[in-house]
Amino acid sequence: MSRGRTALIFGIGGQDGSWLADLLVRRGYAVHGTSRDREASSFANLRRLGLFGRVHLHSAGLNDFRSVAQVIKEVRPTEIYNLAGQSSVGLSFDQPVETLDSIVHGTVNILEAIRFLGIDTRFYNASSSECFGNTEHGPAGETHSFHPRSPYGVGKAAAYWAVANYREAYGLFACSGILFNHESPLRPARYVTQKIVRGAADIAEGRADQLCLGDLSVARDWGWAPEYVDAMARMLAHDQPEDFVIATGRLHTLEEFVRLVFDCFGLDWRRYVEIDPGLRRPADITHSVGDPGKANRLLGWSAETTMPGVVAKLVEAERIRRRDGSPAGNPAGSPAENLMSIPLAVPA
Repeated sequence: MSRGRTALIFGIGGQDGSWLADLLVRRGYAVHGTSRDREASSFANLRRLGLFGRVHLHSAGLNDFRSVAQVIKEVRPTEIYNLAGQSSVGLSFDQPVETLDSIVHGTVNILEAIRFLGIDTRFYNASSSECFGNTEHGPAGETHSFHPRSPYGVGKAAAYWAVANYREAYGLFACSGILFNHESPLRPARYVTQKIVRGAADIAEGRADQLCLGDLSVARDWGWAPEYVDAMARMLAHDQPEDFVIATGRLHTLEEFVRLVFDCFGLDWRRYVEIDPGLRRPADITHSVGDPGKANRLLGWSAETTMPGVVAKLVEAERIRRRDGSPAGNPAGSPAENLMSIPLAVPA
């Protein structure tokens, strides 16, 4: 049923964009994607998954309405996915203006281009659990109130309401996926999950003596990114545009995550992890867990991989990366066939 369909992914080079491109290519889509500068981008994640040369790449700056409208007019996609914008919560505290601008203005530019061009397309917007803030009183569902605690969360909340407004005011098929934390080997090294896995591996190999982390008491709902992009595609295949929370529904502390990673390397984490108060964020979320019940009922989606499985897959992928001699921070170093030998993605 996917044959003859065309998808345009803004932010195709990121973790989610690359996994989504992989899924859609295997389903027979013609896949197009953008980055700010097609010629300057390495598209390392696409190369790692063996997708470079199998997708059509374009230059487009989300803050530039003309370039956004131009690529949409040229491609005329049946589906548009907005996965672009500044994606690091921690970095958003250092770059709040750039973060808000890229998330809010970028989303509105895509929505307005769809409306202006009058094309028949379905639009997915990447929202975030950061919109909710703390969920210490129980898992957050679609009707849970927003109370973001970071510039990133503020931007995602504003973009969420922009999508809802364009859906209601202009009749666009536009929806937001409120995704909780989801990981994979394609995460950049600055993310704490990759920092932990690589730090433990360095200690196991004698390259480091300790790993400095911030608050280990924070608790998150961790899932597996290839499964989450499947939920995105299901939202656009749904018979009407609706917003969905995508999560495992299970809460784990960062300390649990650290312990499991170090256990994989035969190490006692308490001997090697140092707590640095300077690594704590100005305002952080203590508990973040989602209720995926609606996605399960209406989309037939549920998470198959929970936090222990996420840890096992991340550690195995890191071992493969090091075995194949890939430099730290360069995900393109591992052959795609080796990475894909781990059961990472959902079936086509």
